[in-house]
Amino acid sequence: MRFLVDECTGPTVARWLREQGYTVFSVYEEARGITDEEVIQKAHDEGWILITNDKDFGEKVYRERRPHNGVILLRLEDERSSNKIRVLKQLLEKYGTRIVGRFVVVSERGVRFGK
Repeated sequence: MRFLVDECTGPTVARWLREQGYTVFSVYEEARGITDEEVIQKAHDEGWILITNDKDFGEKVYRERRPHNGVILLRLEDERSSNKIRVLKQLLEKYGTRIVGRFVVVSERGVRFGK
């Protein structure tokens, strides 16, 4: 799986994913300041699964009907990188490739799958 890590999610998450062997594009490291529109378009065009904390991407997917290869929306009370990594680790171990092409909302309380 290939992940595009949104700027707001941070470089620590991107580094951790790379350490796990995933191919990662970090907006923070490589394209800081691009718009949400550019982020979702790049993720779709280049086959990335988007990881973000920005709930605006829910609107882009559901209201604007933007195509995507998968979106992981982190809705966490504890926004520290260590917590983001903890919930992503659990998500990837439990669901693996089932996240591809899905809109997934992850919180400390659980995981919800959309289309």
